Amino acid sequence: METQAENSTRLTCEVELTLEVIGGRWKVLIIRELMSGVKRFGELQRALHGITQKMLTQQLREMEEDGIIHREVYPQIPPKVEYSLTALGESLQPILNAMHEWAVKYSSQIRRQRI
Repeated sequence: METQAENSTRLTCEVELTLEVIGGRWKVLIIRELMSGVKRFGELQRALHGITQKMLTQQLREMEEDGIIHREVYPQIPPKVEYSLTALGESLQPILNAMHEWAVKYSSQIRRQRI
């Protein structure tokens, strides 16, 4: 039988893994943009105000390595590259919806605490 401490440690590891995959300022926003469908690099950059080309490239590469997004390169000139969510990436939607609902429920309380 698993002790509460072992269960807590295991849970923390999985939560940490989830945060590694979607953590940071931009990844959740990239996922949000791709939930509406396939996007090109420029479309993502325009939708994510303040993100640099370098940062967007880095985030997309990390997400591709984690299997969250698919990168499709079309052999043409100029090159055309499209990004979409994989099934694994789409499986994050309930998590992001839960985060949204939590923020809606508690945002005023959090704002009051910050004053």
